[in-house]
Amino acid sequence: MAISPDPAKLLPEYLGFFLQTKAYWDWVEVESTRSGQPGINAQQLGNLPVPILPVDHQRMIARQLQAAEQLVDVLEQLIAKKRDVKQGMVQELLTGRTRLAGYAEPWQRVVLGSLGVFSKGRGIKRDEVRPSGIPCIRYGELYTTYRDYTAKTVSFVGSDVASTSQPIRSGDLLFAASGETKEEIGTCVAYVGEQDAVAGGDTIILRGGGYDPVYLATLLNTPAMVAQKASAGQGDAVVHISSRALAGIEFDLPEIGEQRAVAQIIRDADAEIDSLERRLESTRLIKRGMMQELLTGRTRLATTEAAA
Repeated sequence: MAISPDPAKLLPEYLGFFLQTKAYWDWVEVESTRSGQPGINAQQLGNLPVPILPVDHQRMIARQLQAAEQLVDVLEQLIAKKRDVKQGMVQELLTGRTRLAGYAEPWQRVVLGSLGVFSKGRGIKRDEVRPSGIPCIRYGELYTTYRDYTAKTVSFVGSDVASTSQPIRSGDLLFAASGETKEEIGTCVAYVGEQDAVAGGDTIILRGGGYDPVYLATLLNTPAMVAQKASAGQGDAVVHISSRALAGIEFDLPEIGEQRAVAQIIRDADAEIDSLERRLESTRLIKRGMMQELLTGRTRLATTEAAA
């Protein structure tokens, strides 16, 4: 279906914004369930109630909302650019193609198992997760929620569940022991939170020393490392990887000082992106609020402003 409003009465851009409001979607939800087969027909759409203002007011509202929409677009493009820049920079630093000033020591070839001791997560069923309590990390969250490292968890459990789960502490590296694809298995997240936490089943934990956790987790999620882990995966419908297989992963590692310097660059880049994402979310909320107020008539623009 298409709507072709009379621009002398209803501006298309004004209507376009109205069709993004909660009021419109609430109407759709009611209308679409009146019959057995959910849907909206042309007759129903023709009866859609639209708050109508004078065209000059519609134009002013549309301009205000277009400005907010443009800011959202600018922020989305900036975030995408920052992510691309970070990815390229990190790839250069983690492969040694680019070295930071003051660091010239040769890198050492190591296997992951030489850096610490592996253990396994245990327990924590889905219905045991709480909105508060003792922080916990579940294996599915390693490749759906977190990226490389985290200081906070999105899940929590009670003390009774935590007492039977595997404790983790700041600096531990967690790996997804299973996944739906070979690219998911072995996804690594460094836990860098100050509060002790617990890890659920199907996770593998590395606790060791001589490495920066943010550096190492980021390195282990690069394409070359993902390929190594994928080649060690077992299974089809559900793919698994063992701690023994992870222990054999090989890579070049700089001395700890250089690792920490690179890790700080990664943290700084992520902090900048996080700040932009918070600003983007705030801008989206502001735009949504403006739409709710201006397109429902709850807030009216001054006539003098519209006339100008």
